[in-house]
Amino acid sequence: MRRVPALETARPLGEINTTPLIDVLLVLLVMLIITIPLQTHAVKFGLPAGRTVLPIDKANLLSIDAHGRVRWNGLPISRDELRQELAAVHQMSPAPELHLQPDADARHGDVDEVLAIIKREQISRFGFVGNEKYVGVF
Repeated sequence: MRRVPALETARPLGEINTTPLIDVLLVLLVMLIITIPLQTHAVKFGLPAGRTVLPIDKANLLSIDAHGRVRWNGLPISRDELRQELAAVHQMSPAPELHLQPDADARHGDVDEVLAIIKREQISRFGFVGNEKYVGVF
């Protein structure tokens, strides 16, 4: 005859099957990732459309090299000095144009930082120069 264990020795199983729980959590994670909109950072400028030739004699040239150094009309300038120059330009009537010429190897973060400074100082006459040499390269 078979022996049946006594009721005192039989214990209920305390384990939970976690496979369905993990499956549900993975599906929820994928749905969350899909539904969250991408957080993008952008500095918006209303630039004129089309190609126009700007007179260089009434413009300030702001350039950024590959190492993040900023130059104002060919002379090195710090970010604080740039703010002061742009504030002075904003007070002029009529305000001279500002031409931004970033180097092709300049970091996007450096260019974005300078664009944010230009935007904060409310420079309205602004344009990118030097980009025409990259047309058709890509």
